[in-house]
Amino acid sequence: MDLAAIVRALNLKVSCGGKALNREVKGGYVGDLLSDVIANSQEGHVWITRQIHQNIVAVASLKDLAAIILVQGSQPAPDTLEKATREGIPILLAADPGFEVAGKIYKLISP
Repeated sequence: MDLAAIVRALNLKVSCGGKALNREVKGGYVGDLLSDVIANSQEGHVWITRQIHQNIVAVASLKDLAAIILVQGSQPAPDTLEKATREGIPILLAADPGFEVAGKIYKLISP
């Protein structure tokens, strides 16, 4: 399933990176500890987090993640948006808690 379908199904707001919504989502990772995400996320995953600082973009780029989804109404810091735009990393916004977002995405992409 591609990012665009997930954005529509979950009614996510695209904060930046709208040109990359055709990317396939292979799975997901939920976490706020950057070292944990680096160690355990995989290429093509969406990352669900409440972190808003620009280091999340560095992690997403390093791991070649499909997107970052900020939950519970979190808004990215301005420098985070600038960096994500430069690097082509989609940042998507959800009002729901991370647990709910993860469950919905799991249902959408699981066979």
